[in-house]
Amino acid sequence: MLYLDGLSKSFPGTRALSDVDLDVRGGEIHALVGANGSGKSTLVKILAGVYRPDGGVIRVGDRVFGGGLSPSEARAVGLHFVHQDLAVFTDLSVADNIAIGRGFDTDPLGRIRWRSVRRHTSRVLDRFHIAARPDTPVGALRPSDRTMVAIARALQDQEGQDSGVLVLDEPTTSLPDADVGLLIAALRRFAEAGQSMLFISHDIDEALSFVDRVSVLRDGRKVATLDAPRADRDQVVELITGRPVGRLYPAPQRPDGGARLQVRNVSVGPVRDVSFDVLAGEIVGLAGLIGSGASEILQAIFRARPPRGGSVAVDGAALGDRPRDAIAAGVSYLPAERSRAGFFDAGVRENLSAPEVARYWKYLFMSMGRERADARATIARFGIRATSEEQNLALLSGGNQQKVMLARWLRRDPRVLLLDEPTQGVDVGARAEVYELIRAAADRGTAVLLVTVDFEEIAGLCDRALVINDGRVVAELHKPGIDHQRLTELALRRLEKGTTP
Repeated sequence: MLYLDGLSKSFPGTRALSDVDLDVRGGEIHALVGANGSGKSTLVKILAGVYRPDGGVIRVGDRVFGGGLSPSEARAVGLHFVHQDLAVFTDLSVADNIAIGRGFDTDPLGRIRWRSVRRHTSRVLDRFHIAARPDTPVGALRPSDRTMVAIARALQDQEGQDSGVLVLDEPTTSLPDADVGLLIAALRRFAEAGQSMLFISHDIDEALSFVDRVSVLRDGRKVATLDAPRADRDQVVELITGRPVGRLYPAPQRPDGGARLQVRNVSVGPVRDVSFDVLAGEIVGLAGLIGSGASEILQAIFRARPPRGGSVAVDGAALGDRPRDAIAAGVSYLPAERSRAGFFDAGVRENLSAPEVARYWKYLFMSMGRERADARATIARFGIRATSEEQNLALLSGGNQQKVMLARWLRRDPRVLLLDEPTQGVDVGARAEVYELIRAAADRGTAVLLVTVDFEEIAGLCDRALVINDGRVVAELHKPGIDHQRLTELALRRLEKGTTP
């Protein structure tokens, strides 16, 4: 259904794609995976007609394009796209969103035939098994149904046809786990009905769970295509990163500092009387399920959420009650939601200097030159891939956005670093880079406290793990005895009334 032969694309100073060969068969779900900067987005934009390739051939069905396609040609030959940003209009109805994809049915005077629009929408909703009515606002739908509306809008005129390819670019990134399952079930139904799909994802486990084949891009080249049912996750990770899975996590140094962070009898949210220390140079993971209270512990330490009781000290000095007191004491905090941590309508420079903007003011003027120089030095030091320090944060890849958030705090050489889901939504290649930044901070003496529901990450990265269950610390594991299966068992274990942790 789709065949790429020798596809290449260069930008000034960057070879984005180099002689890429790829094919998608009829009724197949073909995954495309790779690290940030591997060329996935460039390939999708070439297929959509946004970019013209420097060389290579694209064949869709029996149509061959030697110099790339235009957007109208891509649509005409049956290439349909659902992007990570779904581009649905949440304040408009489902019928409006579906009609925007193909045009509104009008009478000879140009008036919209609303009954016809609603009838067509009802047929589309039935066909795609979307639990909604034509007049339902898209904003009222659950996330998976919004994604299904975007898919239905793209494929609404494909009924009874098995030509063309649906290209899905990271469609599950912002979906809850339950909705991911619903979407995957729907994609399987489409494939069984003959629809071909190219599924771009950063989640290897997710891709391998339901696709037919998986192709791996690394540094603009296709390095392998594997049959997904027989592919091994570690094999795919190694193909993406170019190094064995065992080397994803940097080797730990034995912490030899004293207790840098002291938490005593803290109660916050569901957490009750939690006490622990984190040594200088140590990475400690809080392993707990969602709702266990692990994230609330970080918020209480940073003073973003007032605790009901208890105390927090850094190097023996008690923290004040406000986040500014925590920052002044050398505590840095990265929340789980990037939308809360970053200013996406501003540039990299502004995001990096946000916590310490006062240092660039002199009298009534701001030293923009000094701020730019510091931003450029930070970009180079932390390996942030940006066109310049002025590039808008929203235009960076997820992994580079996360590195900007980390670099903002790490360049201050914090005493304590609090991280909530530091690699959430980040591909495996960028994860390795984030892990190295965290370990490097610990090696400089920072006490790192990390929360994640990815227990494999805790087992690989952390020197020590504290298991949080029902608001209490129920177990403490030390490397090399940290096992993700044991962490899962302890986090899930039902605690009897009166049980002593």
